[in-house]
Amino acid sequence: MPHAPHTLFTRTCLAALLLAGASLAHADDLLLVGNKDGASVSALSLKDGKQVLRLPVSTGPHEVIVAADGRLAVVGNYGAQGVANNRLSVIDWLSRKVVRTIDLGQDSRPHGIRFLPDNHRVVVTTEDSERLLVVDLAQGKVLQRIAIGGGQPHMVVLSPTADRAYVTHVKDGSLSVVDLAQQRKIATVPTGHSTEGIAINQAGTEVWVSNREDNDVAIVDTRTLKVTDRIKTGQFPIRIVMTPDGQYALVTCAKSAELAVIDVAQKREVRRVNLAFEGAQYRKTLLGAAALPIGAVVSADGKHAYVAISGGDEVAVIDTATWTVQARWPAGPEPDALALVPEA
Repeated sequence: MPHAPHTLFTRTCLAALLLAGASLAHADDLLLVGNKDGASVSALSLKDGKQVLRLPVSTGPHEVIVAADGRLAVVGNYGAQGVANNRLSVIDWLSRKVVRTIDLGQDSRPHGIRFLPDNHRVVVTTEDSERLLVVDLAQGKVLQRIAIGGGQPHMVVLSPTADRAYVTHVKDGSLSVVDLAQQRKIATVPTGHSTEGIAINQAGTEVWVSNREDNDVAIVDTRTLKVTDRIKTGQFPIRIVMTPDGQYALVTCAKSAELAVIDVAQKREVRRVNLAFEGAQYRKTLLGAAALPIGAVVSADGKHAYVAISGGDEVAVIDTATWTVQARWPAGPEPDALALVPEA
């Protein structure tokens, strides 16, 4: 069952923390890892992969997102098979503590999360209630509930101006377009079969989504809301992340245990990285005993990509100059979501 809400900080204290304007002193980043089977978030040093700390959260942490100012991280606690969760864990990185657990009430199975520009509100998809929520972290409450339709709404990205949200629907094979100012869904774009992963280019002109059953990426023009291109990948593409310079889209392919590297401008795959370790013993996953790479993130300097190997309880470290696996770092049980946060 989910853990009881934390009461370490009062609403007033958290609000003051969220609204403080002082910038953080940026040191070496840490890698946050959501461990689904461990109900925890680990922080690994990017110097050597050693665990700096591990924080208990709630059942089934599927996504982790960090505010642009590095002060807060939010964890979406999805639950386990047959047992839905409905809570967000809020981590204050200055104190390195979970300072609030937000009960979403009727809106269970939270998944995709993005911070709004003010760094104290987030948008969250909830699969069971088929909504996109706007949640105030300081107040610890849902401000808006926007109906976006069924078909398992899963991952979300925001436009560069944060006036629109784009949500993938796995079972429906579509993309929802949500006007956040009007608080309503304005379009549905058919994208493929089992649409899950999502990313947006730097200009905000293209939304890239991965279709698990089609083994491809579909590119949606945000002006016409039409699919303009399709790019083949490995098997079961499940996540997409853009490199900081916008040059590459990295696609984790869960079934073939690969990372597909796509040139964004040329719209073609240029490399394929094998993520499975020969002779490794993998845990049982939704795809059987397999490596099952899922979450991915790229360092701020673009020199390394990190991929959660869910079936191996590890993180693969990839050198983007050579597109080779450089190291494998131990993680907690069933790692999935990854995010970077300043160490200081």
